[in-house]
Amino acid sequence: MTSKLVTKPRAKPTETAVPQNADERYRAPALDKGLDILELLAQQPQGLTRAEIVKEMDRSASEIYRMLERLVVRQYVTRSLSGDRYALSLKLFALANRHPPLNRLINQALPVMDEFARLAEQSCHLGVYDRGNVLITAQINSPRGWSFSLQRGARVGLMDTASGHVLLAFSEAADMQRMRTEHTALDGEVPITETKLQATLDGIRKLGFLERDSQQSFGVVDISFPILGPDNCALAALTCPYIRRIDTHIGPDLQRARELLSHASDILSLTQGVTR
Repeated sequence: MTSKLVTKPRAKPTETAVPQNADERYRAPALDKGLDILELLAQQPQGLTRAEIVKEMDRSASEIYRMLERLVVRQYVTRSLSGDRYALSLKLFALANRHPPLNRLINQALPVMDEFARLAEQSCHLGVYDRGNVLITAQINSPRGWSFSLQRGARVGLMDTASGHVLLAFSEAADMQRMRTEHTALDGEVPITETKLQATLDGIRKLGFLERDSQQSFGVVDISFPILGPDNCALAALTCPYIRRIDTHIGPDLQRARELLSHASDILSLTQGVTR
């Protein structure tokens, strides 16, 4: 498959590696070179050939080759089967997921999720983007014992779940493209046309959340809100698989559950986000 090189104005590495007003006593040219390669490849979801990297970085082919080989050996960069194209691996993403901010988010989310589950009498789960799909990082059951829930550590589809669509809707265009490029279909994935996907994402952005019948289970209504970072992009999706009881117990209805979930997501978000 032929990919189109995205050309962006880029200063030479020697000009951008260290600010002019910084103390240059501790410069590390080799490290700067490696970081420049990683930053360049991060802008190219389909990867680049060695010749394209050399041209973009304005360095000699030999020094780029040596650095690329080390990055491949350390698994930060992957080489295509044909051997002529390089792209970022998922190692940086995996390292980022071990970073304390994710743990802090989970630790902050759990008591808020527990309060939601108690008041709404429904389960809820927290999903984050992970290697092309959605990873369930936290989950709380309904205290009533009647609920639908996903196990912590489960992986669900990016392209056919409420969590996945919310994460896509509240991502920067470049990030969304990367997420879709990395996506691999999971077992049972429900196909979606490009037209329907774009309409779904537009609707989520307009409302600030997603509410619809589950595409995986009968009798479940998925309600999903983004947990937003300072840039109004989704750090995670907070989702309730709402189940309506039909016995004599009268619990919170769908509208009340939606209000409670919206409040929970607002508490966890780092910005006021979108208007709901």
